[in-house]
Amino acid sequence: MNQYKIYFDKYKEFELENIKQLIGICGLYFIFLKKTEIPYPFKKSRLIYIGMSEKRTNSIAKRLLVHYDGSSGNEGLLNYRKVEGLYFTYLNFEMLKQIWNFKIEDLESYFILGFVKEYGIYPICNNKTGFEVLKKDLNLNLVIDWKYFEKGGLDNG
Repeated sequence: MNQYKIYFDKYKEFELENIKQLIGICGLYFIFLKKTEIPYPFKKSRLIYIGMSEKRTNSIAKRLLVHYDGSSGNEGLLNYRKVEGLYFTYLNFEMLKQIWNFKIEDLESYFILGFVKEYGIYPICNNKTGFEVLKKDLNLNLVIDWKYFEKGGLDNG
């Protein structure tokens, strides 16, 4: 089984000028709190949402914009942005295609289920599960740097 380590790029403020830079990019995005750590069952994390963009016409920028303005219907993300402020980071799917032979939806599921394994529950603002990926014969293990979203983890970014 092949093993790959997944590290996250430097985070950005969840603000319009940073979001617009991602027009046309597909991949996964991760939204997290600036200060507060959520006490998940196994340990604390600032990560509150894992999302994806599956095509260029619905790019990461477009997905983040609907979360930013609240039109996605995700009240948690909108309210956390208003009260505390948020950061985000992303993974460009083009860069992962060399190792990931399945759909981007399956990659999102893999990350969500990885979070559940690490923290004991879905990210607080996610409202979907990721069981489809369990039906695949993956033959790889992605070692995800979840510590990036924990207290002190941003010092790496």
